[in-house]
Amino acid sequence: MRSQTRSTQRSVTRRQFLKRSARAATVTGVGLTAGSWNRVLGANERVHLGVIGPGGRGQSVLQQFQKNPEVEVAALCEIYDENLRKTQTLLPKPAKESADYQKLLELREVDAVLIATPDHWHTAMAIDAANAGKDVYIEKPLTYRIDEGKEIIKAARLNDRVVQVGMQQRSGAHYIKAKAEYFDSGKLGKITISRTWWHGNGYHLRKAPFKEQPAGLDWKKFQGPRPWRDWDVQQFWNWRAYLDFGGGQITDLFTHWIDVVQWFMNEDLPKAAVASGGVYHYKDGRTAPDTIHVLLEYPGEWTATFEATLAPGIRGAGIEFVGTQGRLEITRGGYTFTPVDGSPVKEPGDKGDQMTADHVRNFLDCIKSRKRPNGDVLVGHRSAVASHLGNIAYLERRRIELDPVREEIRQS
Repeated sequence: MRSQTRSTQRSVTRRQFLKRSARAATVTGVGLTAGSWNRVLGANERVHLGVIGPGGRGQSVLQQFQKNPEVEVAALCEIYDENLRKTQTLLPKPAKESADYQKLLELREVDAVLIATPDHWHTAMAIDAANAGKDVYIEKPLTYRIDEGKEIIKAARLNDRVVQVGMQQRSGAHYIKAKAEYFDSGKLGKITISRTWWHGNGYHLRKAPFKEQPAGLDWKKFQGPRPWRDWDVQQFWNWRAYLDFGGGQITDLFTHWIDVVQWFMNEDLPKAAVASGGVYHYKDGRTAPDTIHVLLEYPGEWTATFEATLAPGIRGAGIEFVGTQGRLEITRGGYTFTPVDGSPVKEPGDKGDQMTADHVRNFLDCIKSRKRPNGDVLVGHRSAVASHLGNIAYLERRRIELDPVREEIRQS
């Protein structure tokens, strides 16, 4: 895998950037409408939402948006007609439809977009959306490659866009409480190890309900910028298992956990990564490992690990921090603090999809206040960097070191 390309250091004024963005938008078909980039909604105004990629996850997050009375779904973009049909049934009134996301971004009435596509489309869509003056809620991981993050951040900042990455733990009440009580206070003492694990995730084991390419499914658009291949039903239906479209369990699952770890530890750039694993059980053509171990080393003298397998003998997910004064285990169901001397202290977590609902609410509030959201584009980028390092270490079978200033892989 290629290392990042060094970004240019030449500064650009806002006026120059906007002129450039408008020219680029004309070429790509995304119109930057006058005044749209700096529109600020009032407290009582409606938020007109466009949804790009309303598949299973997209529909789930969309329903959390719909719990907020100011949200109106104005447009949908999807390359599979069946997903459009299902999504329309969730709406109180029909939304405009398109198979071309750039046409959705041209709509003046769309204020914000939800992007829930496979990972390889994230960067182009996020940048084009910001350049078109839309605020963005985008599923994690933010990027498909390390070097893409800086370009998304640049587009978000220079267009004054709110970009929320779907790392919903950042808005979870018990995560926020745990950070304040045990990390900000120093109650755990010196932390040397953070263990994370996620076993048996069903999204990576999905089996397509059909074999032939359905009518109304644009396989060419699905592949987009990735190398062409003939129709493959599993690569469409279970794309998370293929490295051409995502980063497997590392970027899909570890990104959630390493985001929490870096947030709690107040350190968001590892200095090195090693990894090992492979396709040990599911010999079904997947290219992402079904079993993986990642170890990251941080400048603050601590390590973070990730362990995951899809083998059917184990289930569960969580994080454990080990400090000199005790340990804390936290999951989406709550947390337990066990001091070196004393009894465990337990705290329940949010129920159901409450964290996602709170994360969506935070995004909507920031659209109006223009504040940075809990899962801001910068932290989304840094969490993705950590995961990408693990994948690169796995693929290259060597220790990967990161230059923390340039955020580029050091060349050996």
